[in-house]
Order: sequence, then structure tokens, then C-alpha cells
Amino acid sequence: MLRKTDSSRAPIPLTRREMLQGSSLLIGVLSAGSALAPFVPSRTWALELSALDDGQARIVMAFIKHLYPHPSLDDAVYALVVKAVDQKAATDKSTRLIVREGIDHLNAIGNGNWLGRDVALQEIDVRALEGSPFFSYLRVTAVNTLYNNPLAFKHFGYGGAEGDTGYLYTGFNDLKWLPDPPPSASGPIPKDD
Repeated sequence: MLRKTDSSRAPIPLTRREMLQGSSLLIGVLSAGSALAPFVPSRTWALELSALDDGQARIVMAFIKHLYPHPSLDDAVYALVVKAVDQKAATDKSTRLIVREGIDHLNAIGNGNWLGRDVALQEIDVRALEGSPFFSYLRVTAVNTLYNNPLAFKHFGYGGAEGDTGYLYTGFNDLKWLPDPPPSASGPIPKDD
């Protein structure tokens, strides 16, 4: 059965292409054997972007991976930093300008394709930008986002907040690379009353 449409409403002239131009996606797959696999619903991940396009997001991710290289850390964790950068750039004009100018600078160095440059040259480019607003913004955002999320906690083996008891009663002494201290070097363990 066909429903009669209200002719008093003006149609919205928006094509699918126009709708999709307003957003883009950064897509990836968790690596095989990832330590994160048991904690996420799917090996495939996608990040909706609003201020950055896919190419810009990939440049930001590559730059962050040069700043904080962890070869076994999945791109999904680095993508959380890209998401934070994108969200701030979407709402703050000065951040958007800093990020876009940094990306444009990198692409200018790479003759329009910084991601196509050799990784060693990319590393030199990243170091050359140290102290720039782009470098500083990505560095601070990466520290605050990359290392402060449950996926990174799982990857690095950090227990995160273990409730009010902290680590005293939940196996805090699980460091395998340090020798056990002698009892005389340890103080008493506080007890709850």
C-alpha cells in the first residue's frame, strides 16, 4: 500500500553523495593474534570522522605512531587518538587550522603524498616539526588519549583502576623483571578495620 505524501512539505534535495561528503570513515582490522581480540566485538573497526577526511586521518595516525611507536599495538588504539583530534578539530576552529596546516606541510614535504615517503624520511620529518603547534598538539593529545583507555591497558598489562582497594590486595606485586625485595625493605601492609 502506498502512503500519500504531504505535498505541503518541501522535499530535501540531498543526494546520497552529498550526504556522505559531510563525513568520512577511517577503517581498519585488528592484527591476527591481537591481545585486544578477546575484548572487542569484531576484528574490524571503523571510525567516523567529521573534520578530517580519510587521508588526513591516516597522516595523523602515522604521525602519532612515529611519536609513540609500539610495533605490537594495534591501529585501533591509535585510532582513538585520531578520533580525539577529529572531534576537537570539528568543534574548535584554531585546532582545525593547526591540524590542517600540519597535514598540508607534511604533504608538501612529500610532494603531495607524505604517507608515500620512506618511513625513515617520515621520522626525520616528524623530528623536524618538534616544537611546532602541530607537533605539540598531537603529542599532548596522544599522551592523554593513547595511554588512558582500556584497550591500551589490556595491551600493556595495566590493571587500571581496581576499585578502592588499589593494588595492595589485587596482586600488585606481579612484576617479573624486578627481584623480590627483602622483607626488611618492605613496610607493613595496611589492613582495613
